[in-house]
Amino acid sequence: MGGATGEDLAGRTVVYGITGGIAAYKAPMVVRGLKALGVDVHTVMTEAATHFVTPLTLQTVSGRAVCTELFSGLSPDAHEVEHIALADRADLLLIAPATADFMAKMALGLADDLLSCVALATKAPILVCPSMNVNMYNHPATRKNIEVLKERGVHFLEPASGELACGWEGAGRLPEPPRIVAEAKRHLYQKDLAGISMVITCGPTAEDIDPVRFITNRSSGKMGAALVEAACVRGANVKVVSGPVATEYAPWAEVVMVRSAEAMLDAVTEGLKGTDVLIMAAAVADYTPASYRSSKIKKKDRLTAVELKSTADILSTIKPLKRDAFFVGFAAETENLSDSARQKLVSKGLDMIVANRVGEAGSGFASDTNSGLILVGPGVLDTFEHLEKEALAHKILDYIRERV
Repeated sequence: MGGATGEDLAGRTVVYGITGGIAAYKAPMVVRGLKALGVDVHTVMTEAATHFVTPLTLQTVSGRAVCTELFSGLSPDAHEVEHIALADRADLLLIAPATADFMAKMALGLADDLLSCVALATKAPILVCPSMNVNMYNHPATRKNIEVLKERGVHFLEPASGELACGWEGAGRLPEPPRIVAEAKRHLYQKDLAGISMVITCGPTAEDIDPVRFITNRSSGKMGAALVEAACVRGANVKVVSGPVATEYAPWAEVVMVRSAEAMLDAVTEGLKGTDVLIMAAAVADYTPASYRSSKIKKKDRLTAVELKSTADILSTIKPLKRDAFFVGFAAETENLSDSARQKLVSKGLDMIVANRVGEAGSGFASDTNSGLILVGPGVLDTFEHLEKEALAHKILDYIRERV
């Protein structure tokens, strides 16, 4: 998660509040992740937070002076009231880690330091990431305060479970910086795909020969994962049907893992119910072994050939179920890119197809970039060369949004 974005986040502002917990040591990595998105970060620390990470560290990674005191003298702009200026500047107020004490202040509407004043004054969305001892987190007072804040529209990223700094086990660990940055990113995006339901297929399929061996292809799932995250941060309701991959998908999507082309067909058919958009980014095997050996084939058996049969063509099979849904296909080609993609566009009844060049450096399977073209019925809609897959994902979604 992270990297290039479809929407230009440069110029968006996150006011990042840090409170006094041991997990504050992760704050510099959070700032760096936000900066990598092009976000302007203004850091506000409570006095207790400065005992865990220094303002100098945060100033160095953010490139801005760190605010720590409510009464610190005049603002650089003498006409600004600092806590109001920060509250007004924020496109998102992120508080990570958020202690039980600070959440209690927020729930009561107290404003006795700079960060609590900003939290009370801002009209921007607020994202809170609690971090504390498991018993403090589960205490009825803390649970009630979280409930009150959620009722007021405050967003929460729930803590992770595991071994805590205090020695206890349980919920209370601050999520890792990439997860926090991803959640912040989701709140910064315009939700132009809200209300749209999508099924996105990803990765390869694996066709088993015996319990040890199988047939597959080079697909890593990277393009599909980029599409999933991009659709989620833009507000779509996303269901993923994925073959076996090492890639992680955005945490907001529903993920169904399958193995074979047959299992993917079943999952896609089921997922199509009530779906507005289907994006077939998976590289589905064209062939599967004609028979499966339930026992491992031994070397002494001298296997010289594997009889294959065609797998079901998913897009052709589900074509009668299309109704008003918008279907997007992918084609991986080494030559005749446009002609091959156009033939598939027509034969499969697709509304759009993305054709990728494979077999060259920096494009296709397992790479971070793709080269190729996007076609609709009338002709070539766009071409792209060595475009980051996340940026390509947003480009594809832009074209879908115009047509759905």
